[in-house]
Amino acid sequence: MKTIALILFAATYILLLAYPKYRTYISLVSAALFVIIGILPFNKVLYSIDWNVVLMITGTMGIVNLFIESKMPALLADVIIDKVSSIKWAIISLAVFAGIVSAFIDNVATVLIVAPVAINIAKKLDISPVYIIISIAISSNLQGAATLVGDTTSLLLGGFAKMDFMDFFFFKGRPGLFWIVEFGAIATIIILIIFFRSYNQPIHLEEKQEVEDYFPTYLLISMVLLLIFASFIPNKPSITNGLICTTLLIVGLIKELIINKNKHAINNTLLQIDYETILLLMGLFVIIAGITEAGVINDISKIFLKVGGNNLFLIYTLIVWFSVIVSAFIDNIPYTATMLPVASMIAKSMNIEPYILYFGLLIGATLGGNLTPIGASANITGLGLLKREGYEVKARDFMKLSVPFTITAVVVGFILTWVTFT
Repeated sequence: MKTIALILFAATYILLLAYPKYRTYISLVSAALFVIIGILPFNKVLYSIDWNVVLMITGTMGIVNLFIESKMPALLADVIIDKVSSIKWAIISLAVFAGIVSAFIDNVATVLIVAPVAINIAKKLDISPVYIIISIAISSNLQGAATLVGDTTSLLLGGFAKMDFMDFFFFKGRPGLFWIVEFGAIATIIILIIFFRSYNQPIHLEEKQEVEDYFPTYLLISMVLLLIFASFIPNKPSITNGLICTTLLIVGLIKELIINKNKHAINNTLLQIDYETILLLMGLFVIIAGITEAGVINDISKIFLKVGGNNLFLIYTLIVWFSVIVSAFIDNIPYTATMLPVASMIAKSMNIEPYILYFGLLIGATLGGNLTPIGASANITGLGLLKREGYEVKARDFMKLSVPFTITAVVVGFILTWVTFT
């Protein structure tokens, strides 16, 4: 049964890599096969899915859609631009702004919020928007690891390691991933300053975006505050965070339908949620449970232990940089979902706490996606917007900025994570 599970798992990964447009269907079909063949007992299927993560993603995406529709993010971007004197600092400010926003909002949504502002600036100044959009995309992807709701990979870690919102800020009496990511982000600002050093054209904002409704902003702030509050509640139900996010989404929809009399609220919000990613995750949860049941996860962990020679620093280094390389070419969601139980098994075999390996995995997997144009959804989205504007970006042009940016962020994260958690 283990051989069949391994073949099915390998085939799933190959198909995910070869046919990214159909990754949701591949994941669901593979999950169904794991159950039908008998690798994962049917009575364990529902328990293998992390419903807290599923509900958090659904609620957060819906609230973010309402937030975008309110025009508040566009106003914030305009306010920032209005405070700077040159295009260089406008680009850096937009990149930093995108990073901050993406710590709390999905990376793709962040790019969709900020990129149009950058494109508009580029048109006014008659300059290419290519590297402006690239800087926004990679900055937003970088900050995804900063908080529990910043990226799907963070949600996966939170669900697997039973981490709450505040654990990303302070964990077991030590600075959390948030601060490690922020130091990495600060280091990348130096890369941006050097790269855009010749962009000294003056800039002036003629008019600012008007906000149509402040209620979604209050919803988003409430979500963050309630997640923080829930972090301090002991022995709470496992789906508490998910219920917070989905309940606030329902409140927002009721307000839109009844008070704003917006008949299109359901279409504009619920139908904009990325259900494909949610279904992909549900399928992956079942697949990972299946290969764990079959003993494949244990075998993969033994390979890392054999190569690492039971040396924690060497194994940590392997996990971080292997994650960077892998995530540069394949989606980091299935990779992270696979490697979390592997990291857990390695730590158990070494009789150590697993957190140093979890955090190293997240640093490598999340930041590694910035290396190439196809390594992260935010990058693909940014390049899609550029293509719509008539700009075809080659991989080598993308990597002129992405490689030094990514290496800088990962090196800082690699060092700080090791120093902080060992």
